[in-house]
Amino acid sequence: MKISVRRGDIADYPARAIIVTLFEGMAPSGATAAVDQALGGAISQLIEEGEARGKANELTLLHTLGRIPPSRVLVLGLGKPQECDLDRLRNTIAVAARHLRSHGVDSVATVAHGAGARGLDPEACAQAVAEGAFLGLYTFQRHKKREEDEREIHELILVEREAAKLRAVRRGGERGRILAEATNWARDLANEPANYLTPTDMAERARAVAAERGLECQVLERKEMEKLGMGALLGVAQGSHQPPKFIILHYRGGKEHAAALGLVGKGITFDTGGISIKPAPGMADMKSDMAGGAAVIAAMSAIAQLKPKINVTALVPATENMPGGGAQKPGDVVRALNGKSIEVVNTDAEGRLILADALSYARRLGLSPVADVATLTGAIVVALGRAAMGAMTNSEPLLDRLREASAAAGEKLWQLPLFEEYKEHIKSEVADIKNVGNREAGSITGALFLQEFIEDTPWVHLDIAGVDQVEKEKGALVKGSSGVPVRTLVNLALSLARKPLST
Repeated sequence: MKISVRRGDIADYPARAIIVTLFEGMAPSGATAAVDQALGGAISQLIEEGEARGKANELTLLHTLGRIPPSRVLVLGLGKPQECDLDRLRNTIAVAARHLRSHGVDSVATVAHGAGARGLDPEACAQAVAEGAFLGLYTFQRHKKREEDEREIHELILVEREAAKLRAVRRGGERGRILAEATNWARDLANEPANYLTPTDMAERARAVAAERGLECQVLERKEMEKLGMGALLGVAQGSHQPPKFIILHYRGGKEHAAALGLVGKGITFDTGGISIKPAPGMADMKSDMAGGAAVIAAMSAIAQLKPKINVTALVPATENMPGGGAQKPGDVVRALNGKSIEVVNTDAEGRLILADALSYARRLGLSPVADVATLTGAIVVALGRAAMGAMTNSEPLLDRLREASAAAGEKLWQLPLFEEYKEHIKSEVADIKNVGNREAGSITGALFLQEFIEDTPWVHLDIAGVDQVEKEKGALVKGSSGVPVRTLVNLALSLARKPLST
C-alpha cells in the first residue's frame, strides 16, 4: 500500500471510500460536518435515528450514490472525546481499514483525525492514522495460494484543507508508514515457519535490510564465536545441525566517536527446550522465539530511514535450541564471553544464555545505553498477562525514556523490581551463576541473570513473552506476531538523539 497527502476537502476527493469520524454524544464537526452537509444531512439523520452513536469502533457505511465524488463514506465512532487519544485513533483506524477492505475498497481517503475537535498535533495525528491503517491491514499470506479475487487496499490518501498543515501531515504520514512497515517486517519474520527461517536465513534477511537501508552488517560464524569465547551461545547451538550466527548491524548517524545505543535481541529461530524438552501442545509457536531479534533488526531499518543523529548498534545471537545427540545437558557448565561460568540447570532457559554473550559483547563494543528484547519467560505472562511487556533495569532514567517511547507507540510496559534478595535464587554451587532459580519470580531472576553480563552499563531488559503473539484481531493488532516493540525501540532512539541520556 502506498500513502500520499493531498490538499483539498475530503468530501470532494474521488476515492472509493472516505473515512470520517464521530464522537459519542456530539454533533458532526469538522470534516464530518462538511461531508454531512454535502450529503444533505444523511449523517445527522443516522444520529437522530440512533444508528450512528459515535461509540468507539462503531462502523456505519453509507453509499453516496453519486452525490459526492467518493463512492462510500464510512462513519467511524471514536468514543467519548475525553477518551480519544492517539492510541485510540490508531486502533480505530485499523478497524475501519479492515472493514473497508472486506467491502472490496481499494483506495481510501481520510484526514488527520483528532487535529480538529480534539486539538491534537496534526503531525502526530497523521502518524497515528498511517500506523493504524498499515498495521491493521497486515496479513501473512506467503505460504497460501493467492485467490484471484483477493481484496486489498492499494492506496491511503491523507487529505488536508489547510496549506499551513500540509508539511506536518506529510511528515507524520511518512513516519507512520516507516514505523508500521518496519513492524510488519518483524511480524513477517516471526510468523515465518522455522524451516524457512533458520539462523542462516535470519542472517541473510539482516544482510538484505542492511544493503537496502545503508547499514553496516557483519555476521560472526561459529569459529569466530569460539575464538571470542562465546561458550554460552555455542552451548545452546551444539544440539542443532543448523550453524549459529551472531548478527551485528551498525547505524552511524551521530558523532564519530560517540557511544552507540545498543539494541540486543534474542534470536532463537526454533525452541524445543533442548533436553529439557517442552510439551508438544503449543510447541509450534516456538518458531517465533526470535521475535526479539526480529524487532531490533526491524527497528534498525526504520532508524536508518528516519536518520536521527545518533549511533545505534544491534546485536542478534541466532541459533536453534534442539535436543540432538550433541546437545548440552542439564548440569553442564559453560563459560560466557566475559569469563563467568554458568551452570545450565535447565536447557529450556536458553534465551538468557545466548543473551549473556551478546550483552558481554555489547560491553566490549562500549555500547551505552543498552536495551535487550526477548521472549524470555513464561513467568511474565503469569505476572502481567497479555497486556504489557515486563521491564527491568539498572537505570531509572533510561526506563523513564523507554516509558515515554512505549506510551507514544501504544505498546504498554510495566516495571518489575531487581531487588538483591532475588539473586539468592540463581546462586550456583558449581559455577559462578546458574541459569534458573526456583518457580518464584522467574522473570526477575531471568533479568538478574542478564545483569551479570551487562554489569554497570545503563541497561533495560524487555520481556515480551506475553505480547509477542496475538490470538485475535484487536485494533492495530492482528492474529499472529504482534511486532512489539519495534516502534518503542525506534521512539527510544529518536528520543536519545534529541537528548542523550544523562550520566
